[in-house]
Amino acid sequence: MLNSSAIQLTRRVMEESEFKSKNGLQRIAKALGYSLDGLKTAYQSEAAIRQETWLMVVFIPLGFYLGHNNIERILLVGSTLLVFIIELLNSAVEAAVDHTSLERHPFAKRAKDIGSAAVMMGILLFFLVWGMVLFG
Repeated sequence: MLNSSAIQLTRRVMEESEFKSKNGLQRIAKALGYSLDGLKTAYQSEAAIRQETWLMVVFIPLGFYLGHNNIERILLVGSTLLVFIIELLNSAVEAAVDHTSLERHPFAKRAKDIGSAAVMMGILLFFLVWGMVLFG
């Protein structure tokens, strides 16, 4: 548990931080900029993100075309987007772990393996949804 001096220091740092949220439209504009920077960085630095981006370019339009109603369309498109979202989170975990230390450590392996498992589960869900919607 944090003591009172640690809590005060945390509050002071948050109040003084240039990264602290702004209000209204300025906050939204900054958040959008950070999000676009994240997408650009992920695309440039992660092969899996590049692969899944191009798969999305194919499967999202296919999902809209092959879905017979809005429920099917949202399932097809949503499961495609979900794989990408999970991959982004996995890449963020890997970057944070690598930033902490490049040495092999059981906790680092655990974090990376769990992130990889999350991606695998998302891909399995993708195949399950597409298979059930298309083949009944």
